[in-house]
Amino acid sequence: MVSFIAGRPFAELTDVCMYYGGEHGTLALEDVSMNIYQGEIVAVVGPSGCGKSTLMRLMSGLWMPTEGGVIIDGREVDRPLSIVGMAFQNPTLLPWRSILENITLPLEVADTHRQRFRRHKAEYIQKARDLLKLVGLSGFEDRLPYQLSGGMQQRASLCRALIHDPKLLMLDEPFAALDIFTREDLWAVLEKVCLVQKPTVVLVTHDLREAVYLADRVLVMSARPGRIIAERKIEFSRPRRREDSFSPSFNELVQDLRDLIDIARTALPAEVAHVN
Repeated sequence: MVSFIAGRPFAELTDVCMYYGGEHGTLALEDVSMNIYQGEIVAVVGPSGCGKSTLMRLMSGLWMPTEGGVIIDGREVDRPLSIVGMAFQNPTLLPWRSILENITLPLEVADTHRQRFRRHKAEYIQKARDLLKLVGLSGFEDRLPYQLSGGMQQRASLCRALIHDPKLLMLDEPFAALDIFTREDLWAVLEKVCLVQKPTVVLVTHDLREAVYLADRVLVMSARPGRIIAERKIEFSRPRRREDSFSPSFNELVQDLRDLIDIARTALPAEVAHVN
């Protein structure tokens, strides 16, 4: 795949295939090749069941590909990566722990961070407070999750994903369960966090407006077996503005992605290969 950015990729997938149930099982991903560059926000969109979440698990080292290679930060992925932060559709905060304690939880349980957390606990507590301030939750450190709205819990979940300074931030439908007003507020929060922390971000979403608003590039996947059939560069300057999402050029991009996904859902594999 031709990339829009020069330089060495931070994440590189080459001819990746993934079968569920072994090489004679269900083919989930087929010949996926793509590059993602340091500091990019890349959105992945496609039909339901096309393998978007599978792609994330392979990039984070939770699963190994059946065929092909995955290189992250210059190293072949052969185990779960400690440089990855993850946030999902549901915040999954532990109800008996305060918001501050939920954010520091990864540092307490991960072998790669536990020793440093014990030695520098005050430093990390302050960092958690700084992250909460960054996402607009200063003053809520000692609250329990049930005392926060869904949008506030998702902000806390984002802080938890960032507490260990991940080089790669993986977001799987992080705002899908929220109303549109809260979702749009959190787009701005996520962009702000990324401009400050500067992780490389992979965002899986079904919301095409979200993809265009947040991403530097959008990758479109075909129906299963999932392949990358198109990519679109997003030219809007940062920080993005809400009024951008009402502009003709923004809506043209959203419609273009919608058309590509319609093709991806119905076209035969030989036809999809020529979508770009």
